Amino acid sequence: MIEKHIDIRTADGRMDSFVVHPEEGGPFPSVFVLMDIWGLREELYDVARRVAAVGYHVTLPNFWYRRGKVRFEYRDDRGRMRSLLSLPKEVQSELHANMAQVTDRMAMADIAAVLKFLGGEPVREGPKGTMGYCLGGRLAVAAAAEFPDQFRANASMHGTRLVNDKPDSPHLSVGKMRGEIYCGFAEKDDLAPPATIETLGKLFAGCKDVKYRVNVHPRTVHGYSLPDRDIFDKAAANRDWEVIFPMLRRQLG
Repeated sequence: MIEKHIDIRTADGRMDSFVVHPEEGGPFPSVFVLMDIWGLREELYDVARRVAAVGYHVTLPNFWYRRGKVRFEYRDDRGRMRSLLSLPKEVQSELHANMAQVTDRMAMADIAAVLKFLGGEPVREGPKGTMGYCLGGRLAVAAAAEFPDQFRANASMHGTRLVNDKPDSPHLSVGKMRGEIYCGFAEKDDLAPPATIETLGKLFAGCKDVKYRVNVHPRTVHGYSLPDRDIFDKAAANRDWEVIFPMLRRQLG
């Protein structure tokens, strides 16, 4: 495969990003992998490679670029990345500081910049996909509403605050979405409680133009789908992939 680290020009500067796609057979359908609170790292590069290996052009942008090339990797004695709540409070505060500086609206502008960037890449015209984790899971659903003509296959894994009290909460815009939305939830997740899952189910049930599918994975917690994490659940993550790849084929080819 061909992969590269590249800066994408935005209205606020240059956004460092990871791009990967097959060496032969292009142009390819485009998929965006949207990061979690930890930012860009090898763990997410491997996720992008997994998607690219089956025939997609994948872009992974760094939404923290306004604060520089932010990188976080805290590991336990077995070499696994530690989950957020296992870290000291001061480290948790440092991670959350990034989120205070980047709104969902700013992220949508960044995604628009990536869409423009794709004009110079071996990307096929037509529908695109998104898949995101945690913060990125919310942004994947938000992008489906912001760019309904672009994103038709969207996956959110343990997406955070999909139902919130802000005017741009993703749940308020489900009627704008098209194609398919998939949400994988942890059984135990304060950032996606049962009330959120129930609300989304009711809202999507009233939509004719988007197919919604959901899995609540038993005995999992927030972050279950990330392969280099201390709380990784392989069976649940594979179940997500079992749904995601057919969705990409149906919507993108």
